[in-house]
Amino acid sequence: MSKNKETKQLTFEEQQELMQKYDAESNTRNVGGFIAKVIFFVLIAFSLFQIYTGVFGQQTAYIQRTVHLGFALTLIFLLFPARRKTKRQTIPWYDYALASLSIVVCGYWPVFYESLVQQVGGIDGTQVIIGGVAVLLVLEAARRAVGMPITIIAGLFLVYAILGPFMPGMLAHRGLSFQQLIQSMFFTTEGILGTPLQVSSTYIFLFLLFGAFLVQTGVGNYFNDLAISIAGRRIGGPAKVAIFSSALNGTISGSSVANTVTTGAYTIPMMKKLGYKKDFAGAVEAAASTGGQIMPPIMGAAAFLMIEFAGESYWNIAKAATIPAILYFSGIWIMTHFEAKRMGLLGLPKEEIPSKISVLKKIHLLLPILAIVYFLFIGISVERAAIYGIIATIIVSLFRKDTRITPSKFIVALESGARTALGVAAATACAGIIVGVVTKTGLGLKLGNGLVSIAGTIAGSPEIQLMLTLFFTMITSIIIGMGSPTTANYIITSTIALPAIIALNGELDVAIPVLAAHMFVFYFGIVADITPPVALAAFAASGISGGDPIRTGLNASKLAIAAFIIPYMFVLNPTLLMIEGNFLDIGWSLITAMIGMVAVGAGLIGFWYRKINWFERIISVVTGLLLMYPEGYSDTIGFIAFVILVAIQFMTKDKGQNNQRGNLEKAGSAG
Repeated sequence: MSKNKETKQLTFEEQQELMQKYDAESNTRNVGGFIAKVIFFVLIAFSLFQIYTGVFGQQTAYIQRTVHLGFALTLIFLLFPARRKTKRQTIPWYDYALASLSIVVCGYWPVFYESLVQQVGGIDGTQVIIGGVAVLLVLEAARRAVGMPITIIAGLFLVYAILGPFMPGMLAHRGLSFQQLIQSMFFTTEGILGTPLQVSSTYIFLFLLFGAFLVQTGVGNYFNDLAISIAGRRIGGPAKVAIFSSALNGTISGSSVANTVTTGAYTIPMMKKLGYKKDFAGAVEAAASTGGQIMPPIMGAAAFLMIEFAGESYWNIAKAATIPAILYFSGIWIMTHFEAKRMGLLGLPKEEIPSKISVLKKIHLLLPILAIVYFLFIGISVERAAIYGIIATIIVSLFRKDTRITPSKFIVALESGARTALGVAAATACAGIIVGVVTKTGLGLKLGNGLVSIAGTIAGSPEIQLMLTLFFTMITSIIIGMGSPTTANYIITSTIALPAIIALNGELDVAIPVLAAHMFVFYFGIVADITPPVALAAFAASGISGGDPIRTGLNASKLAIAAFIIPYMFVLNPTLLMIEGNFLDIGWSLITAMIGMVAVGAGLIGFWYRKINWFERIISVVTGLLLMYPEGYSDTIGFIAFVILVAIQFMTKDKGQNNQRGNLEKAGSAG
């Protein structure tokens, strides 16, 4: 009885409860009556406005962004409670007041647009009040819909902007008056209405809407069936199913926590039933779901922000992310395989595997994703590609009755897409405050030069200074990425941590590509979701598995070890991003890195062809790191060591298997 209870799948209500607990973007009210209808129609209107501007062209920058922000703020104050434990069936009077203020403040730009763009000099008293209220509304909306971390960081940056003359050492600057600060934050495109919100109001919303339409076709369940049919019968099948389905779901979900809960509700009970320990089962799902954010083509919407921040085409970004994503998921796959072999776990029984015919019947659901990639490859604008992707999804859904997007599903997709976009809009608007302060004060350059200088003081050589600077940047990115969703995470890390890597190009005789630097901070910001003590994805996974959150986070960090190694690799060897080198260079780098992941995975798990002792584990990890380090001599040494290790393992595997079989029999008889 207890075992059945322990391995049962979560109900929809239990999934929602977990997401509300660990994912701020899911912590919404459930109101009824007339106000529910009003919210519903406003959500539909939000989506229709975005579709209209995507099809017929955007409004001018200030109008496009303030209308987008107005919809988002109004809906956030109506849907997201001020405190988690308040009643979710009613909306207090003050939230109606905040929603009304949002309409007034964001409506100020469209109503007075002509006079505002012709205005010369500073802003008047009324505009100071309007702008000040806008800043406070954005901070409060971000706190509710995104979480405290980004709100605290933005608040500290605002204080820093005003108190600049009183700051110590290199942090000091001339300072901004309150009026100058408000003008910069709401009456220019350098603050709230800056690049992050611009991307949210164009690319990101339409791609989130594309994801919402895909969901209505049942693509999520299809991903699970496809994953089971491919990986279910393999050794440790359910864990490999989790990796495969989470990679597919994660790239379009935009949230590590949401992906962990929705996919994990299905895969974690399967893993536990097979025999995986609960902390390990939760860790597999958390690591794989977090990796969905670095998985092309959509990368949790961060790819579209990177277009503006890194100044690269979408295609270059998606191409650059491909090999690192392959290595990341291969690393998790390899370690779950070794863990399954260590524990003697097999795959799922044949009767639990969907028939190949049933899977092939719905393979058309993948066509919209392939269509998006094709549209972007041939140079169609990102907005148009998203619109065409939505159209392709609707057309493809008609191929079968059970995947068809009916008029009612069409409306649900419009509503769901707008709901999903609320947290992103709040995050990008709040992140715009951080970006604006950094731009006005030059803080990014100061922090970057400071980290490089500290590394130079400690280091005895340029090579060590380079590695120390990357290490400091990694720690900074993980800390400031904790508790933030993908989009906000990338904006903050690229604003605060990135300048240190860029500064290396001027300080040392190196040439780190800008895209490699952006990918570096992006990766480490993302893995904050599985890095204790915060580790939101790991906490959500432990809520399903019944495991310990910290142990789950530590296991997830071990499984995701590739994410802690790969960024160093592509900074030192941009060939892995396919932005340098020829086909042979890229192929060799991928092969050696993949072999290296096998050795690292075996060393961390403690099993290869047989159980390996502590000394062999250390040798395995070192061998793997040598193969992954981008130098000819390290590849040669690592490859020779790898061949020797494989030979020793292969020759002694029978003895190890006999010992393992005996241990399993003893454990079984003891049980």
